[in-house]
Amino acid sequence: MQGKEFFADKLPGGMKLRDVKLTIIGFGEIGRGVARVLLEKKGFIERNYGVDLDVIAICEIDGSIIDENGIDLRETLRLAEDKKLKEHKNWCSMRAPDVIKKIKSDIVLELTPSNIESGQPGLRHIKESLRRGMHVVTSNKAPLALKFSELQKIAKSNKVKLKYEATVGGALPVINLRKHALQINKIESIHGILNGTTNYILTKMAEEGVTMDVALREAQEVGIAEADPGYDIRGIDTGAKVAILANSLMDMEVSFKDIEITGIEDITPEAIELAKKHNCVIKLIGDVNRLEVSPRLIPVNHPLNVSGALNAIMIRADVAKNITIVGHGAGGIETASSLFSDILSILE
Repeated sequence: MQGKEFFADKLPGGMKLRDVKLTIIGFGEIGRGVARVLLEKKGFIERNYGVDLDVIAICEIDGSIIDENGIDLRETLRLAEDKKLKEHKNWCSMRAPDVIKKIKSDIVLELTPSNIESGQPGLRHIKESLRRGMHVVTSNKAPLALKFSELQKIAKSNKVKLKYEATVGGALPVINLRKHALQINKIESIHGILNGTTNYILTKMAEEGVTMDVALREAQEVGIAEADPGYDIRGIDTGAKVAILANSLMDMEVSFKDIEITGIEDITPEAIELAKKHNCVIKLIGDVNRLEVSPRLIPVNHPLNVSGALNAIMIRADVAKNITIVGHGAGGIETASSLFSDILSILE
Protein backbone atom coordinates (compact mmCIF):
# COMPACT_ATOMS: atom_id res chain seq x y z
CA MET A 1 0.00 0.00 0.00
CA GLN A 2 1.09 3.57 -0.57
CA GLY A 3 1.19 4.23 3.20
CA LYS A 4 3.48 1.29 3.79
CA GLU A 5 5.93 2.37 1.08
CA PHE A 6 5.98 6.03 2.11
CA PHE A 7 6.40 5.56 5.84
CA ALA A 8 8.50 2.36 5.99
CA ASP A 9 11.78 4.27 6.13
CA LYS A 10 10.41 6.55 8.89
CA LEU A 11 9.89 3.75 11.40
CA PRO A 12 12.49 2.91 14.08
CA GLY A 13 15.12 0.42 12.90
CA GLY A 14 13.56 0.17 9.45
CA MET A 15 10.55 -1.69 10.84
CA LYS A 16 7.71 -2.48 8.48
CA LEU A 17 4.14 -1.46 9.23
CA ARG A 18 2.00 -3.95 11.10
CA ASP A 19 -1.35 -4.71 9.51
CA VAL A 20 -4.27 -4.16 11.91
CA LYS A 21 -7.77 -4.90 10.67
CA LEU A 22 -10.98 -3.27 11.89
CA THR A 23 -14.62 -4.25 11.65
CA ILE A 24 -17.18 -1.48 12.15
CA ILE A 25 -20.64 -2.58 13.27
CA GLY A 26 -23.04 0.32 12.79
CA PHE A 27 -22.33 2.97 10.17
CA GLY A 28 -24.50 5.81 11.44
CA GLU A 29 -23.21 9.19 12.56
CA ILE A 30 -20.55 7.72 14.85
CA GLY A 31 -19.39 5.04 12.42
CA ARG A 32 -19.03 7.61 9.66
CA GLY A 33 -17.19 9.86 12.09
CA VAL A 34 -14.68 7.06 12.69
CA ALA A 35 -14.18 6.65 8.94
CA ARG A 36 -13.60 10.38 8.44
CA VAL A 37 -11.07 10.57 11.27
CA LEU A 38 -9.24 7.48 10.00
CA LEU A 39 -8.92 9.03 6.55
CA GLU A 40 -7.53 12.21 8.06
CA LYS A 41 -5.23 10.59 10.64
CA LYS A 42 -4.02 7.45 8.84
CA GLY A 43 -0.55 8.91 8.30
CA PHE A 44 -0.33 9.93 11.97
CA ILE A 45 -1.13 6.37 13.05
CA GLU A 46 1.43 4.93 10.64
CA ARG A 47 4.21 7.28 11.77
CA ASN A 48 3.56 7.07 15.50
CA TYR A 49 2.34 3.51 15.97
CA GLY A 50 3.89 1.62 13.06
CA VAL A 51 0.47 0.34 12.06
CA ASP A 52 -1.45 0.20 8.81
CA LEU A 53 -5.03 0.39 10.08
CA ASP A 54 -7.58 -0.89 7.56
CA VAL A 55 -11.35 -1.33 7.79
CA ILE A 56 -12.18 -4.72 6.27
CA ALA A 57 -15.89 -4.94 7.16
CA ILE A 58 -18.70 -2.45 7.72
CA CYS A 59 -21.96 -3.94 9.00
CA GLU A 60 -25.39 -2.36 8.82
CA ILE A 61 -28.75 -3.76 9.89
CA ASP A 62 -29.53 -5.36 6.52
CA GLY A 63 -26.11 -6.33 5.19
CA SER A 64 -22.39 -5.60 5.09
CA ILE A 65 -19.54 -4.32 2.99
CA ILE A 66 -16.58 -6.69 3.12
CA ASP A 67 -13.14 -6.35 1.57
CA GLU A 68 -10.30 -8.09 3.40
CA ASN A 69 -7.77 -5.97 1.49
CA GLY A 70 -9.27 -2.79 2.98
CA ILE A 71 -12.46 -0.89 2.15
CA ASP A 72 -12.25 2.39 0.22
CA LEU A 73 -13.62 4.68 2.95
CA ARG A 74 -14.03 7.76 0.76
CA GLU A 75 -16.28 5.92 -1.65
CA THR A 76 -18.18 4.27 1.21
CA LEU A 77 -18.79 7.60 2.94
CA ARG A 78 -20.07 9.11 -0.29
CA LEU A 79 -22.53 6.26 -0.74
CA ALA A 80 -23.59 6.43 2.91
CA GLU A 81 -24.35 10.14 2.68
CA ASP A 82 -26.49 9.46 -0.39
CA LYS A 83 -28.18 6.52 1.39
CA LYS A 84 -26.88 4.17 -1.30
CA LEU A 85 -24.64 1.79 0.66
CA LYS A 86 -26.25 -1.18 -1.08
CA GLU A 87 -24.76 0.05 -4.35
CA HIS A 88 -21.23 -0.58 -3.05
CA LYS A 89 -19.46 -3.19 -5.17
CA ASN A 90 -18.66 -5.26 -2.07
CA TRP A 91 -22.13 -5.12 -0.50
CA CYS A 92 -23.52 -8.49 0.58
CA SER A 93 -26.42 -9.81 2.65
CA MET A 94 -24.17 -11.10 5.46
CA ARG A 95 -25.12 -9.50 8.78
CA ALA A 96 -23.01 -8.64 11.80
CA PRO A 97 -23.27 -11.98 13.72
CA ASP A 98 -22.01 -13.91 10.68
CA VAL A 99 -19.34 -11.33 9.90
CA ILE A 100 -18.00 -11.70 13.45
CA LYS A 101 -17.85 -15.49 13.01
CA LYS A 102 -16.39 -15.56 9.50
CA ILE A 103 -14.24 -12.44 9.11
CA LYS A 104 -11.24 -12.27 11.43
CA SER A 105 -10.48 -8.73 12.62
CA ASP A 106 -8.04 -7.52 15.23
CA ILE A 107 -10.48 -4.93 16.62
CA VAL A 108 -14.28 -4.77 16.39
CA LEU A 109 -15.97 -1.38 16.80
CA GLU A 110 -19.49 -1.94 18.15
CA LEU A 111 -21.38 1.29 17.38
CA THR A 112 -25.02 0.22 17.19
CA PRO A 113 -27.76 2.15 19.04
CA SER A 114 -28.37 1.30 22.69
CA ASN A 115 -31.33 -0.83 23.75
CA ILE A 116 -31.44 -0.49 27.52
CA GLU A 117 -34.07 -3.20 27.94
CA SER A 118 -32.00 -6.06 26.54
CA GLY A 119 -28.66 -4.62 25.46
CA GLN A 120 -29.18 -6.22 22.06
CA PRO A 121 -27.93 -6.54 19.41
CA GLY A 122 -24.76 -4.91 20.77
CA LEU A 123 -24.46 -7.28 23.73
CA ARG A 124 -24.44 -10.30 21.43
CA HIS A 125 -21.91 -8.65 19.09
CA ILE A 126 -19.53 -7.78 21.94
CA LYS A 127 -19.70 -11.21 23.59
CA GLU A 128 -19.09 -13.10 20.36
CA SER A 129 -16.22 -10.83 19.30
CA LEU A 130 -14.47 -11.20 22.65
CA ARG A 131 -14.95 -14.98 22.66
CA ARG A 132 -13.36 -15.16 19.22
CA GLY A 133 -10.27 -13.33 20.43
CA MET A 134 -10.99 -9.91 18.98
CA HIS A 135 -10.55 -6.69 20.95
CA VAL A 136 -13.73 -4.59 21.21
CA VAL A 137 -14.07 -0.81 21.30
CA THR A 138 -17.62 0.45 21.78
CA SER A 139 -19.77 3.56 22.13
CA ASN A 140 -22.82 1.42 22.94
CA LYS A 141 -23.86 2.13 26.52
CA ALA A 142 -26.53 -0.51 27.10
CA PRO A 143 -24.35 -3.67 27.11
CA LEU A 144 -21.93 -2.10 29.62
CA ALA A 145 -24.73 -0.64 31.75
CA LEU A 146 -26.45 -4.03 31.99
CA LYS A 147 -23.64 -6.60 31.96
CA PHE A 148 -20.42 -4.81 32.88
CA SER A 149 -18.89 -7.52 35.10
CA GLU A 150 -19.84 -10.36 32.79
CA LEU A 151 -18.29 -8.66 29.75
CA GLN A 152 -15.10 -7.87 31.65
CA LYS A 153 -14.78 -11.53 32.66
CA ILE A 154 -15.24 -12.70 29.06
CA ALA A 155 -12.58 -10.25 27.86
CA LYS A 156 -10.14 -11.34 30.55
CA SER A 157 -10.67 -15.06 29.98
CA ASN A 158 -9.99 -14.59 26.25
CA LYS A 159 -7.00 -12.28 26.83
CA VAL A 160 -8.43 -9.37 24.85
CA LYS A 161 -9.43 -5.81 25.68
CA LEU A 162 -12.90 -4.29 26.03
CA LYS A 163 -12.62 -0.49 25.81
CA TYR A 164 -15.55 1.89 26.27
CA GLU A 165 -14.38 5.49 26.77
CA ALA A 166 -16.92 6.67 24.18
CA THR A 167 -19.88 5.39 26.21
CA VAL A 168 -19.66 8.35 28.62
CA GLY A 169 -19.23 12.00 27.69
CA GLY A 170 -18.47 11.77 23.97
CA ALA A 171 -15.04 13.36 23.59
CA LEU A 172 -14.52 13.86 27.34
CA PRO A 173 -11.70 11.56 28.56
CA VAL A 174 -13.43 10.59 31.80
CA ILE A 175 -12.61 6.88 32.01
CA ASN A 176 -9.13 7.15 30.51
CA LEU A 177 -8.36 10.09 32.79
CA ARG A 178 -8.78 7.76 35.73
CA LYS A 179 -6.73 4.98 34.16
CA HIS A 180 -3.86 7.09 32.82
CA ALA A 181 -3.60 10.21 34.99
CA LEU A 182 -5.24 9.48 38.34
CA GLN A 183 -3.93 5.97 39.01
CA ILE A 184 -2.80 6.73 42.56
CA ASN A 185 -6.17 8.23 43.46
CA LYS A 186 -9.23 6.73 45.03
CA ILE A 187 -12.30 8.25 43.39
CA GLU A 188 -14.62 9.41 46.15
CA SER A 189 -17.49 10.93 44.16
CA ILE A 190 -18.66 11.61 40.60
CA HIS A 191 -21.62 13.68 39.52
CA GLY A 192 -22.53 15.99 36.70
CA ILE A 193 -24.32 16.69 33.43
CA LEU A 194 -23.96 13.57 31.30
CA ASN A 195 -26.46 14.28 28.53
CA GLY A 196 -26.05 17.13 26.06
CA THR A 197 -29.59 16.96 24.68
CA THR A 198 -31.28 17.65 28.01
CA ASN A 199 -28.76 20.37 28.82
CA TYR A 200 -29.50 22.06 25.49
CA ILE A 201 -33.25 21.92 26.16
CA LEU A 202 -32.98 23.27 29.71
CA THR A 203 -30.62 26.03 28.53
CA LYS A 204 -33.09 27.10 25.83
CA MET A 205 -35.94 27.13 28.30
CA ALA A 206 -33.93 29.28 30.73
CA GLU A 207 -32.44 31.72 28.24
CA GLU A 208 -35.38 32.16 25.85
CA GLY A 209 -38.37 31.37 28.04
CA VAL A 210 -39.72 28.75 25.62
CA THR A 211 -41.59 25.56 26.48
CA MET A 212 -39.93 22.16 26.50
CA ASP A 213 -41.71 21.18 23.28
CA VAL A 214 -40.31 24.21 21.46
CA ALA A 215 -36.80 23.65 22.84
CA LEU A 216 -36.92 19.96 21.93
CA ARG A 217 -38.09 20.70 18.41
CA GLU A 218 -35.19 23.09 17.91
CA ALA A 219 -32.76 20.51 19.32
CA GLN A 220 -34.03 18.03 16.74
CA GLU A 221 -33.76 20.58 13.93
CA VAL A 222 -30.07 21.27 14.68
CA GLY A 223 -29.27 17.57 15.07
CA ILE A 224 -28.69 17.55 18.84
CA ALA A 225 -31.76 15.46 19.70
CA GLU A 226 -32.80 12.18 18.09
CA ALA A 227 -36.10 11.79 16.29
CA ASP A 228 -37.13 9.73 19.33
CA PRO A 229 -35.60 11.59 22.28
CA GLY A 230 -37.20 9.41 24.97
CA TYR A 231 -33.95 8.00 26.38
CA ASP A 232 -32.61 11.53 26.83
CA ILE A 233 -35.71 13.26 28.19
CA ARG A 234 -36.57 10.47 30.63
CA GLY A 235 -33.02 10.32 32.00
CA ILE A 236 -32.36 6.80 30.73
CA ASP A 237 -29.22 7.77 28.79
CA THR A 238 -27.81 9.51 31.87
CA GLY A 239 -28.72 6.50 34.03
CA ALA A 240 -26.79 4.14 31.76
CA LYS A 241 -23.73 6.39 32.04
CA VAL A 242 -24.05 6.51 35.83
CA ALA A 243 -23.99 2.69 35.89
CA ILE A 244 -20.88 2.57 33.70
CA LEU A 245 -19.04 5.15 35.80
CA ALA A 246 -20.02 3.36 39.01
CA ASN A 247 -18.55 0.10 37.75
CA SER A 248 -15.49 1.36 35.90
CA LEU A 249 -14.29 4.12 38.23
CA MET A 250 -15.69 3.21 41.64
CA ASP A 251 -15.85 -0.62 41.54
CA MET A 252 -19.47 -0.63 42.69
CA GLU A 253 -20.69 -3.69 40.71
CA VAL A 254 -24.11 -2.33 39.85
CA SER A 255 -26.48 -2.52 36.89
CA PHE A 256 -28.58 0.09 35.16
CA LYS A 257 -31.55 -1.42 36.96
CA ASP A 258 -30.08 -0.22 40.27
CA ILE A 259 -30.22 3.45 39.22
CA GLU A 260 -33.12 5.61 40.46
CA ILE A 261 -34.11 7.84 37.56
CA THR A 262 -36.23 10.98 37.21
CA GLY A 263 -36.11 12.77 33.86
CA ILE A 264 -36.93 16.32 32.81
CA GLU A 265 -40.30 15.68 31.15
CA ASP A 266 -42.17 17.45 33.95
CA ILE A 267 -40.00 20.59 34.04
CA THR A 268 -42.15 23.63 33.19
CA PRO A 269 -41.26 27.23 32.26
CA GLU A 270 -42.68 28.20 35.64
CA ALA A 271 -40.17 25.94 37.41
CA ILE A 272 -37.36 27.47 35.36
CA GLU A 273 -38.47 30.99 36.36
CA LEU A 274 -38.75 30.03 40.02
CA ALA A 275 -35.18 28.70 39.91
CA LYS A 276 -34.02 32.04 38.44
CA LYS A 277 -35.54 33.91 41.37
CA HIS A 278 -33.29 31.88 43.66
CA ASN A 279 -30.25 32.62 41.45
CA CYS A 280 -30.22 29.02 40.24
CA VAL A 281 -30.67 26.98 37.09
CA ILE A 282 -32.17 23.50 36.67
CA LYS A 283 -29.85 20.79 35.35
CA LEU A 284 -30.30 17.03 34.94
CA ILE A 285 -27.62 15.54 37.18
CA GLY A 286 -26.28 12.01 37.27
CA ASP A 287 -24.93 11.16 40.73
CA VAL A 288 -22.78 8.05 40.89
CA ASN A 289 -22.53 7.86 44.70
CA ARG A 290 -26.29 8.01 45.09
CA LEU A 291 -26.94 5.90 41.97
CA GLU A 292 -29.44 8.57 41.01
CA VAL A 293 -30.49 10.74 38.07
CA SER A 294 -32.67 13.77 38.78
CA PRO A 295 -33.22 17.44 37.94
CA ARG A 296 -31.46 19.62 40.51
CA LEU A 297 -31.10 23.28 41.36
CA ILE A 298 -27.59 24.46 40.52
CA PRO A 299 -26.32 27.94 41.56
CA VAL A 300 -25.58 30.14 38.55
CA ASN A 301 -21.92 30.51 39.56
CA HIS A 302 -21.41 26.74 39.99
CA PRO A 303 -18.94 24.82 37.73
CA LEU A 304 -21.81 22.61 36.52
CA ASN A 305 -23.72 25.59 35.12
CA VAL A 306 -22.63 25.05 31.51
CA SER A 307 -24.79 26.02 28.55
CA GLY A 308 -25.97 24.43 25.34
CA ALA A 309 -25.13 20.81 24.60
CA LEU A 310 -22.04 20.75 26.81
CA ASN A 311 -21.42 18.04 29.39
CA ALA A 312 -19.75 18.78 32.73
CA ILE A 313 -18.47 16.15 35.17
CA MET A 314 -17.10 16.76 38.67
CA ILE A 315 -14.77 14.18 40.17
CA ARG A 316 -13.47 14.23 43.73
CA ALA A 317 -10.39 12.13 44.46
CA ASP A 318 -8.46 11.58 47.65
CA VAL A 319 -5.15 12.96 46.31
CA ALA A 320 -6.02 15.16 43.33
CA LYS A 321 -9.10 16.58 45.13
CA ASN A 322 -11.67 18.29 42.88
CA ILE A 323 -11.54 18.00 39.10
CA THR A 324 -14.14 19.35 36.66
CA ILE A 325 -14.21 18.29 33.01
CA VAL A 326 -16.30 20.23 30.47
CA GLY A 327 -16.77 19.48 26.79
CA HIS A 328 -18.97 18.20 24.00
CA GLY A 329 -20.70 14.97 24.90
CA ALA A 330 -22.06 13.97 21.51
CA GLY A 331 -21.44 14.10 17.78
CA GLY A 332 -19.83 11.70 15.33
CA ILE A 333 -16.43 13.36 15.16
CA GLU A 334 -16.28 14.13 18.88
CA THR A 335 -17.16 10.56 19.82
CA ALA A 336 -14.63 9.27 17.29
CA SER A 337 -11.95 11.03 19.34
CA SER A 338 -12.73 8.77 22.30
CA LEU A 339 -13.00 5.69 20.13
CA PHE A 340 -9.56 6.32 18.68
CA SER A 341 -8.09 6.88 22.12
CA ASP A 342 -9.17 3.32 22.89
CA ILE A 343 -7.99 1.95 19.55
CA LEU A 344 -4.56 3.52 19.99
CA SER A 345 -4.37 2.20 23.55
CA ILE A 346 -4.86 -1.30 22.16
CA LEU A 347 -2.24 -0.70 19.45
CA GLU A 348 0.28 0.26 22.13
